[in-house]
Amino acid sequence: MTLSLRSSARAVSATTLLVTLTATVEAQTPATPAAVSLARLECGTNQPPTDVGQRFSDTYAYNGLKVQLVYSCYVIRHGDDVLVWDTGFPKSNAPTSPKETIPELLGRLGLAAAQVKYVGLSHSHGDHIGQASLFPAATLLVGKGDWDVLSDAKITPNQASIAPWLSGGKVETLTGDKDVFGDGSVIILNMPGHTPGHRSLLVRLKGMGNVLLTGDLAHFHENYDSNGVPSFNTDRAATLASIDRFKQIAKNLKATVIIQHDQRDIAKLPLFPQMAK
Repeated sequence: MTLSLRSSARAVSATTLLVTLTATVEAQTPATPAAVSLARLECGTNQPPTDVGQRFSDTYAYNGLKVQLVYSCYVIRHGDDVLVWDTGFPKSNAPTSPKETIPELLGRLGLAAAQVKYVGLSHSHGDHIGQASLFPAATLLVGKGDWDVLSDAKITPNQASIAPWLSGGKVETLTGDKDVFGDGSVIILNMPGHTPGHRSLLVRLKGMGNVLLTGDLAHFHENYDSNGVPSFNTDRAATLASIDRFKQIAKNLKATVIIQHDQRDIAKLPLFPQMAK
């Protein structure tokens, strides 16, 4: 009887040890990384080439230079989660109005507006926030300095674009970098200077590799290459520091840099509705 009890005890102990070891191994085994993909959305009608020497350099660097500027938004899929980066102009009768809203474009990807978990804003300017309110259930991710501007009715009288987050929607104001999904695949980068809370975006794709979206850190190639500072930026020193940091990240990660307003960079990503992976 004693031997039988001892044998049973050893069997129970071995089973317990096996269960414990199995649980430990499972806990230490990393989950399968979520698939990440990226696409550009057309968020405004192209204008005729812009004379960028008038406003885009505080040292008069681009006199006579004309550049075709565009208005770009982006959608990032992370497994079942969706992030919309910048929301362009609203659909209206204005010359810059997009032909389709972002929800209409997402429909061509088989996505509904309600599936958008996050709306990330590079900054507070009208050509980047115009359709944000179409995603009232999403968490708004925005630099604190820019949220302070947007949420102050004395500074921003027309607050329609952010109305959902002024009336109880979830907003996260960022003071540093933000690892959106917690696995390093999509990181909002603190790049102040153009505006107080300006951000850029790093997307790490399995096939294409690392992609950097500038926001308005730079508006066109010549601006980026020469470390140009537009006359309407809020902080010259912060702009130059951000450009330096951005370029170091691009170099170290061998990243594809996409200047969001430069038409010459559209072809760096597949033609919508295809997505880079």
